[in-house]
Amino acid sequence: MSLEVNGKSIQTDNEGYLVDPDEWNEEIATQLALGEEVELTEQHWKVLGFMRDYYNERRIPADVRNVTKFIANELGCGKKDAKKRFFELFPFGHVQQCCKIAGMKRPRIWSTG
Repeated sequence: MSLEVNGKSIQTDNEGYLVDPDEWNEEIATQLALGEEVELTEQHWKVLGFMRDYYNERRIPADVRNVTKFIANELGCGKKDAKKRFFELFPFGHVQQCCKIAGMKRPRIWSTG
């Protein structure tokens, strides 16, 4: 499968995740978010930026605990409130929406935190 972005074909798997996370850019994220019915805000972009930085440093996606910790630090709130905010931003969750929009391959198994 593929995703058309600015006249370029980007390879995706059968669930819409990027085959090559290194092809990700903001235009691709915006297109993926549209497919997930997520309107990207400044907070979304901060989380996506964290996801991308984590991936670029470690070559694996951040799990939900790391993302929740990032949000807690960003908002100056506790873990419970951060997790609630995370699911407000990405209502269908870490794997289905956050990882997909951040350009990650679909994780095989994941902790929900």
